Amino acid sequence: MVVCLSGLIIFMGFIIWDLGKQSNAGKFGTAVLFLVLGLGVGGFIFKNVLVEFLVLKK
Repeated sequence: MVVCLSGLIIFMGFIIWDLGKQSNAGKFGTAVLFLVLGLGVGGFIFKNVLVEFLVLKK
């Protein structure tokens, strides 16, 4: 499961890069895309870490 989710996150990074390239966003626009869309991925990972260590901790 960890390997599949890691692969999905890496694939989403390639999608964001391609989106910036196809829309001619430039370096700053691509960085903003990575920041904004990457925060969603970061929030997903952060939520899972919180659940693991705070809720499921016994």
